[in-house]
Amino acid sequence: MKDDSTGALIVKARGVMKNAYAPYSKFHVGAALEAADGRVFVGTNVESASYGLTICAERMALGAAVAAGARMFRRIAVTTDVDPPAAPCGACRQLLAEFGLELEVISAGPKSERRWTLAELLPAAFTKESLDT
Repeated sequence: MKDDSTGALIVKARGVMKNAYAPYSKFHVGAALEAADGRVFVGTNVESASYGLTICAERMALGAAVAAGARMFRRIAVTTDVDPPAAPCGACRQLLAEFGLELEVISAGPKSERRWTLAELLPAAFTKESLDT
């Protein structure tokens, strides 16, 4: 069940998803990342013929947020055209973990929605605390 603010976050992710540059995979993704102060940052995937240079929607949204000075986040909505909805990839999970494992992750497809905490998606995460040994 989603509240109005979650619905609005999903709408923002769907809106930016249509701008994806995905000529190779045809897999369009949108992301809307909500900062602790209520600001929302969006991103969409941008593919490259050199596949390793492709940027995921989640990392694009996180980059925009960090560039704007945000460092604390409540939740991220990720939208795709598949059901069940796809979860963020491992690289996105790892980069998001830099800012806290309590982040709520909402994945929305055309017909359904899934929710996790980042800690559930990335158990035994490698974090900055891992470096303190």
